[in-house]
Amino acid sequence: MKLAVNIDHFATLREARKSSEPEPLLAALLSEMAGAEGIVCHIRGDRRHIKERDLRNLRATIKTSLNVEMAATEEMKAVALDIKPDVVSLVPERPEELTTEGGLDVLTHSQHLRPHIKDLQKAGILVSIFVDADSRQIDMCKELHVERIEINTGPYAELKTGEEQDFALEEVRSAAKHAFKRGLEVHAGHGLDYRNILPVLEISEIAEFSIGFSIVARAAIVGIDMAVREMVDIIANY
Repeated sequence: MKLAVNIDHFATLREARKSSEPEPLLAALLSEMAGAEGIVCHIRGDRRHIKERDLRNLRATIKTSLNVEMAATEEMKAVALDIKPDVVSLVPERPEELTTEGGLDVLTHSQHLRPHIKDLQKAGILVSIFVDADSRQIDMCKELHVERIEINTGPYAELKTGEEQDFALEEVRSAAKHAFKRGLEVHAGHGLDYRNILPVLEISEIAEFSIGFSIVARAAIVGIDMAVREMVDIIANY
């Protein structure tokens, strides 16, 4: 199992003061040095944190995998074809949301997604889709010929310890097993932190975790290097 660090909220801090610091690229490089095996960021339509300048800097500099989350729009496709990240993760996006609120509804939007995905893949970009723990959505991802999915762990992570959380965890487990059997590479993320990730690590079908806010929050206290190393150790040694 691997860790990919989402650096969005380093850029959120920068934009809060319209400053030049903190520098997302520096956060990405320090994360790599601390053991992260991928860098994730989300370029939104409103450019509220990550901007094209950040993507170009990341593409030119980082040594691991660059995974750029984006909506399935023509504007974002043009950005992807210009930057050519290693991975494009297609996610839903609403202007008023604080963070991504759920998985992409591929069942509803499959006709729109099919040519969009093909255009990205023709450019040599691996395509992933952020989906809820729903076998029907996963089956449609397979039909759309994507190579990878990321299962939304938000519903699990937002619950307190108890039966409801156990049920949500079992949904993630079942979805991961189903996707793995369908031949998809399985990743997971959203809302995971240094504590609630522990039960999810038992799901052997998950190859990589995408974690952002909890690492950024901890880095504000202990520094990026330690915050990333602690999460890498948790994943590696569980």
